[in-house]
Amino acid sequence: MSQRAQLSSLLDDLQTELDQQGLWATQPPAPSAFDSGTPFFADTMNFSEWLQWVFIARFRAILEADHPLPGQCDIAPMAEEALKGMEQDVTGIISLIKQFDDQF
Repeated sequence: MSQRAQLSSLLDDLQTELDQQGLWATQPPAPSAFDSGTPFFADTMNFSEWLQWVFIARFRAILEADHPLPGQCDIAPMAEEALKGMEQDVTGIISLIKQFDDQF
């Protein structure tokens, strides 16, 4: 499987896992939430919102438009920190993010 196909599959799996854990929203955050200059939009979104509305959306756009991939992706440490202590079982989410990071 090509790197792009693997990344697309991991994004699909991540969406499914977020949905199964009740972390996939049907409505986006307010438009102003996307104006953040803070890493991971931490001042305007929680991490699962950022995954859905920024990370997954942007990576899908990159893949669909066949744009060059970034040289690295290293969001697993942030995911581990941001998701710890949640009542949902986030081990699957973190595992998928680590697999995504490993593709780079």
